[in-house]
Amino acid sequence: MPLLPGPRIRLLTAAIAALGVLVAGPALAEVPAATEGSGLHLDTASSAPDLVTGGDALVEISSGHGFPHDRVEVTLNGKDVTSAFTWDGSREVLVGRVDGMVQGENLLRAALPGQARGADELTVINHPDEGPLFSGPHEQPFACETQDFEIPGTDETLGEPLDENCSIEDRVDHVYYTTAGTWESFPEDATAYPEDLARTTTDEGIEVPFIVRLAHGTANRGIFQHAALHDPLTEDPVTPAARPAGWNGEVVYTLGGGCVDGWYRQGPTTGGVLDPRVLSKGYAMVSSSLNVFGNNCNDLLTSETAQMTKEEFIETYGRDDFTIGLGASGGSYQGHQAADNYPGIFDGIVVGASFPEVGFATIDSITDARLLQNYFAGGAEVDWTQEQKRQVTGFQTLATTDNVSGGALRIDPREFCPPTLPQEQRYDPETTPTGVRCDVYDHTATIYGTDPETGFALRPLDNVGIQYGLAALADGTIDVDQFLDLNDAIGGYDQDANFRPERSVADLPAVEAAYRTGRLTDGGQGLASTPVIDYRAYADEKPAGDIHIRYHTSSMRERLRDANGSIENHVSLLEDDRYGLFSTRSPLLMHALTEMDAWLTELEPTDDLQDRPTLTEIGAARPDSLVEGCMDQGADPEFHAMTLDRDPASACEQLYPSASFPREVAGESVKADVIACTTSEPVRAEYPVEFTDEQWEQLLAAFPDGVCDYTLPGRGEVEHAGTWQRF
Repeated sequence: MPLLPGPRIRLLTAAIAALGVLVAGPALAEVPAATEGSGLHLDTASSAPDLVTGGDALVEISSGHGFPHDRVEVTLNGKDVTSAFTWDGSREVLVGRVDGMVQGENLLRAALPGQARGADELTVINHPDEGPLFSGPHEQPFACETQDFEIPGTDETLGEPLDENCSIEDRVDHVYYTTAGTWESFPEDATAYPEDLARTTTDEGIEVPFIVRLAHGTANRGIFQHAALHDPLTEDPVTPAARPAGWNGEVVYTLGGGCVDGWYRQGPTTGGVLDPRVLSKGYAMVSSSLNVFGNNCNDLLTSETAQMTKEEFIETYGRDDFTIGLGASGGSYQGHQAADNYPGIFDGIVVGASFPEVGFATIDSITDARLLQNYFAGGAEVDWTQEQKRQVTGFQTLATTDNVSGGALRIDPREFCPPTLPQEQRYDPETTPTGVRCDVYDHTATIYGTDPETGFALRPLDNVGIQYGLAALADGTIDVDQFLDLNDAIGGYDQDANFRPERSVADLPAVEAAYRTGRLTDGGQGLASTPVIDYRAYADEKPAGDIHIRYHTSSMRERLRDANGSIENHVSLLEDDRYGLFSTRSPLLMHALTEMDAWLTELEPTDDLQDRPTLTEIGAARPDSLVEGCMDQGADPEFHAMTLDRDPASACEQLYPSASFPREVAGESVKADVIACTTSEPVRAEYPVEFTDEQWEQLLAAFPDGVCDYTLPGRGEVEHAGTWQRF
């Protein structure tokens, strides 16, 4: 059911100076009376009050101007915790990390001694540090990998886990960036700077030694990292009331890609927190091993992990201005879905090589490609040219069909089990029929549900009624016999991803769950109030093919347009892949990051989930220097400003054709948001070609349940049930 959140879970700005710790004292008659409107106000800064984890929370106490902050007394469940608080004069709040919370409900109370009026109480709900918070029961088995997690700048790992939840003791190291462009460990007992220490000037114009405080710990059974500029020789230890001089108050949360092997494991890497181009500007960087889709291909769990990891960061550094989600491929899944389903975790997102989500826009495209590959490889009773095959797939190059077909096996419960899962525990229909199934559906069984007879996850995979190659038939690329043979023989998948003659039929409860819970990205929830910059390094024409094809950007954009009536919050940037898929070596990608910074700075996101910015406000705040368009392919490329809308006459479209995908060729829109189409009886007169009577009978036999009618809502399509749902 939907969660009714408290204050928005974000990192906010804090230009905090430590001005001393309060000491509790007895009630004193001379305490000034609270003035009108100066009642105390308690707030949890590290998370919403009902989403606290690990027994502690960063708490702030505010009141009217000039309130006697040095007289405030604070209790937790009746125990005095006043000494945990420090006065932040820049923001005129008391701030303190309160620990010792019991599991479940806790009562915080702030009051001025001797005064009943003006006090405030706050109920805080504490959850285990290992989770879950809202994702549902823990997945089992689950392999710990702290012993394989290497600490950057050292030759050490995090060591063996402390318990079955893969926990470790929190650890802090300092590393420094050298003049040779490498990371090295900063000696704990150093009294002087290393000779090869680099320096950097942040985007606030502050010059500092390029030394980074690097923290490791565990939350939600994932390994978290966070890093920010901090000079241990000249600065005090970091606290919520002692912000490092080099930190600009903003956070970049990195989201790692992948999907295959991404289940039943903790993971030995994060999305990365030591990018010198990002840190040098003064950003803090944050990530978790469960925010790498190659470790965890489940967006619900990544959203939960990001929430809990941010809580850990805030409890150390205090509030920040805003958080930017940054990631490509599998990282884009996370950015889109966390922003839509759990707004406030990210204030803006910069995504690359993007997809709307893994389970549908991606899975449907690549499993269709595998069916087509199988048909062309041996199922066809008629001849096909290479170009005819390509036109039916819709891809820019036929090689993409072969390239993505291997990845389609992420629906196969046997193919992509991680190396951490012992062979004897893995599912095999003959030898271990009750073993662990390694696929996107069983990894999401908490939401989709399971079949009571088999125990397998229900599956929202469907290709009933899809007329593969319809557009190619209409434009004369293929003939009627090819069209009929293809659709008669295309088939589908059984529960183990084996080819079968019958088409795949979705389990409708899983389809309904996908729409209701946002597993198919709606675009009209939190994304309606989130700035998005979509950066793409063009991969459609790679000779060996590539899964990261451009039409997915248009899919997400059209979902936003359809849901919200506007794409004011979406900017697309495009270039060739000379810098790779998603590298901050690309000036265009760094431009996207700094422009998102400027966008959010102007927008000034608020704490209140009920007061998120409108599309009009987002559009008005967008920097004039953030312009949609593409870089050309010259040795010294130039930027061409234009709307990236698939217009074949535009310069960017001619440089980087956006092509198509099998279901769009079959008549679906570029939104790619129909999980299981509603079918209608085919109407002979509506086809752009003539059928003989014999051919028409063949078509009816190929589609006994009718053909997709994309003018109707899909089977099982229901409304999104709202943000901050719990399972």
